[in-house]
Amino acid sequence: MFHSALLNPFDTSLYHLINGLAGHISVLDAIMIFFAKYALEIYAVLFIIAWFVLPKKDIKHRHALIIAGLSGILALIINVVISHIWFRPRPFTVFPKGSFTQLVPHSSDASFPSDHASGSFGFAAASWGRNEKWISRTFTTIAILVMIARVYVGVHYPTDVLAGLVIGIIASRIMWKFSKAIFPLSVWVAKLFRFGEGQDKDKAAETLH
Repeated sequence: MFHSALLNPFDTSLYHLINGLAGHISVLDAIMIFFAKYALEIYAVLFIIAWFVLPKKDIKHRHALIIAGLSGILALIINVVISHIWFRPRPFTVFPKGSFTQLVPHSSDASFPSDHASGSFGFAAASWGRNEKWISRTFTTIAILVMIARVYVGVHYPTDVLAGLVIGIIASRIMWKFSKAIFPLSVWVAKLFRFGEGQDKDKAAETLH
């Protein structure tokens, strides 16, 4: 494993700019802490809401939700591989005390890339052009908030979350390559909830690219 604590002007200046806002407005702190800590739970709730709000016969967009969930998981797997190859210390272990504000406790594990940002953008990117606009826009808005929040609370550098964005997009593209192979699983899961009944599954599958 390669270890590096090298800092660059971009990370240093933008980190202090965003993190410098922390600790001044309690309401803003609470909002950022919420998005920084509970990304997984937020997306789980959004997934469930979208799953049950979509029209009963709509298998195509429920399939897109499953691809989004799998994309988030794949993004996290990619992160594990990267963090074992290149270890980057967390900013709160590098910057001198008093020069930053850390709002949430965190272990001193690898900072790069951000798991929260990667998983969030895995969900979001997989929905772009594939799902209802209210779903893709909500997923994307949350992902952006999570990305900013992780820097705001002091546990990530800006390039950690930007890398997470890229990894999430890559993961979503990979999962969509296997979309047709995964489609039968989506149909089976939908049937468990009595969704998709009466829809032409072959026609729905043909629209997956």
